[in-house]
Amino acid sequence: MDMSSIISLLQTSLELGLVSSLTVLALFLSYTMLNVCDLSTDGCFTLGAAVGAVVALSGHPFLSIPAAMAAGMLSGLITGVLQTKMGIDSLLSGIIVNTALYSINIAVMGNSSLLNLNKTETIFTMLKSAFAGTAFAASYKTVIVLIAVAVVVVFLTLFLGTRLGLAIRATGNNPDMVRSSSINPVFTTLVGLCVANAFTALSGCMLGQLQKSVNIDIGTGMVTMALASLLIGRAFMGKGPVSVRAVGAVVGAIIFRIVYAIALRFNMPAFMLKLVSSIIVIIAISGPYIKTQIPVIKRRMSAGKGRVE
Repeated sequence: MDMSSIISLLQTSLELGLVSSLTVLALFLSYTMLNVCDLSTDGCFTLGAAVGAVVALSGHPFLSIPAAMAAGMLSGLITGVLQTKMGIDSLLSGIIVNTALYSINIAVMGNSSLLNLNKTETIFTMLKSAFAGTAFAASYKTVIVLIAVAVVVVFLTLFLGTRLGLAIRATGNNPDMVRSSSINPVFTTLVGLCVANAFTALSGCMLGQLQKSVNIDIGTGMVTMALASLLIGRAFMGKGPVSVRAVGAVVGAIIFRIVYAIALRFNMPAFMLKLVSSIIVIIAISGPYIKTQIPVIKRRMSAGKGRVE
């Protein structure tokens, strides 16, 4: 592989990693802070991509961003209502909404499973002229996505430091204590899921417009990828303030995409890539536990050798 191919591979991995990091940041809010594993992520990601594509096709690429985020917030609201108002388990609520979103996404896409944006203005083509003649002209897409990610990281850092943000974090840590403190955990759960799903939909919207096509399976496996990226980021950045952990989530998403790209370079069949994702998740989750068990295994082996002798 020559140097130009390596640079191209890294740039593509960086772009896709930054886009998917918006979903990872959504999981950072819902899973890490709110302690809710939202399994509607795959469907919400596709919803954001579909709504963004439809709005862009209608001639309003910039409106596609708020439209997609609003759709994501509605998805998060429904998931939250099922959990908090109807007594449905959080995992089951996510599965129900994710299943329902498949039909909704098909309807949003006009009863089609594929939308082509090749001849459509997107946020990237609209902003391309702004970078013409600058040092970022060749990598303007990366810069645009990087700005979006930076805005979300700053927003999360500031938001989770507010009174409402602290209440959301407290709800995830100890909902019983929150109730005794006159804070409504139902409200904080709904707000947290709405904000998180808005980021997920934004991620889907940007990916659809980045690759200029949206298909009904664009969000498949996103929750697995996001969880793996979140754990990878935690392993690299460790525990710290919200800003550091949020940046760690972004770093984890980029690392995941680089590993994914390397697997592709080995001419691995497309149907094997989901297996690769699962293996990465297993390593990311079990790695810290296995690391703590290594000294125990060594002591047992040493004890076994001593008895044999």
